[in-house]
Amino acid sequence: MTEHEHEHVRVAVIGSGFGGLGAAVRLRREGITDFVVLERADSVGGTWRDNSYPGCACDVPSHLYSFSFAPNPDWPRTFSGQERIREYLEGVADTFRLRPHIRFDHEVMEARWDTEKLWWEVETSQGTLTADVVISATGPLSDPKTPDIKGLDSFPGKVFHSARWDHDYDLRGKRVAVIGTGASAIQIVPAIQRDVAKLTLFQRTPPWVMPRADRAISGAERWLHRQLPFTTQARRGILWGIRELQVQAFTKRPNELGLVEQLAKRNMHRSVKDPALRAKLTPDYRIGCKRILLSNTYYPALAQPNVDVVASGLSEIRGNTLVGSDGSEVEVDAIVFSTGFHVTDMPIANRVVGAEGVTLMESWKDGMKSLRGATAAGFPNFMTVIGPNTGLGNSSMILMIEAQLNYLADYMRQLDVLGGRVALDARPSAVGGWVRRVQDRMERTVWSSGGCNSWYLDDNGVNTTLWPGTTSEFRSATRRVDLGEYEVVRAAKAKPAARTKKGRGDKVEAAA
Repeated sequence: MTEHEHEHVRVAVIGSGFGGLGAAVRLRREGITDFVVLERADSVGGTWRDNSYPGCACDVPSHLYSFSFAPNPDWPRTFSGQERIREYLEGVADTFRLRPHIRFDHEVMEARWDTEKLWWEVETSQGTLTADVVISATGPLSDPKTPDIKGLDSFPGKVFHSARWDHDYDLRGKRVAVIGTGASAIQIVPAIQRDVAKLTLFQRTPPWVMPRADRAISGAERWLHRQLPFTTQARRGILWGIRELQVQAFTKRPNELGLVEQLAKRNMHRSVKDPALRAKLTPDYRIGCKRILLSNTYYPALAQPNVDVVASGLSEIRGNTLVGSDGSEVEVDAIVFSTGFHVTDMPIANRVVGAEGVTLMESWKDGMKSLRGATAAGFPNFMTVIGPNTGLGNSSMILMIEAQLNYLADYMRQLDVLGGRVALDARPSAVGGWVRRVQDRMERTVWSSGGCNSWYLDDNGVNTTLWPGTTSEFRSATRRVDLGEYEVVRAAKAKPAARTKKGRGDKVEAAA
């Protein structure tokens, strides 16, 4: 190759978590082997590689939180820990012979659409390549979000985010502050409470916490699943069906969740006897508005004498003194931020430049928008796995990922049928119509009417994160690519086709 030539592939996948590995498997099953998986780290696993904090585990049962095409009969517990899930993903990479396709330590710095050659030029930390199609599978839980706290830069102690846990720093005997009360915090607090001298939890909004029905899966059960694989599928099907039945309460009849609130309060009362502490921990919004958390150890840990809860949140840091919004002060040696991720402002969107020369982030300045959670107008042959409004409030994201992989597979088939150097660009009208339908349904959901401010909402207060329906509905909506929702883009010719837009190649009306 000359200095102006680069390796070219049919498909470039960004990320090697569940979404990226799933996309790679599906591509191989479709007979597509000319692809690479670009991974910024040195191993697969995505968020299950990065989140290695004490107590890290999934809040979805293992047999549902795994690929339908790669069942695991040997899950050790009903809710497996981070190490087991990461081990599972390593196994998927090996079983489906994905490793020759994976480029580790290849962080994508920019992906830019070439309007003349109709391909993506992808600049990585290790060089540049080109691809006909780019699939972004970075996921919404990949880039930690740390709040801008006055005085944080001058804090003399140790500071790290839960998703970047410093395993070299020994918390034993230390005074530790945990900032945040989301899914990671309720696992971290009980995991470190016994070892630290003092633990202070800074809480802005208390979560609703339900008991975690976790148990070891017996050897007999695992043997049965190995000998009779259909029993694994049956177990998965039951878990899926239960959650499908729950969706109506979240999306159409939030008032029905009152009984669940009573169960959550009983769960708290069993462990927290102090009325003042119970008052701090009791939410003032409808259960389900924020993600319902599962734990049997969170409330007992908060009730221990070496734990304090600051219910006003963290306001300022003065040296090693943390100041709550209520004026309370506490001296600490270490700060652990459990403050979530850049979900509605995913950093990868700043690195993707579309047909009009604007970034995906700029295109989404008024909120994330995509067609069927996958494609954005002005970004031909670019697809997102776990895109806008594909998240779930009560079930497994693997179900949504697999639905989007169906869409990906048909997208690739359509490109093959069209033939030649060709791209599909989602029509703005199709994207707008899809978003309106989703947001119309969103108004009735508990996430919009439950009285909370959650990470599901963007800066404009719009829920661009969750899917307001069942996984069955989403699977049906993504089963096939409707070419009527796309413009077919072909390379510019000497004689332009009937419809042309400057700088975007020739666009031909697609047949419905």
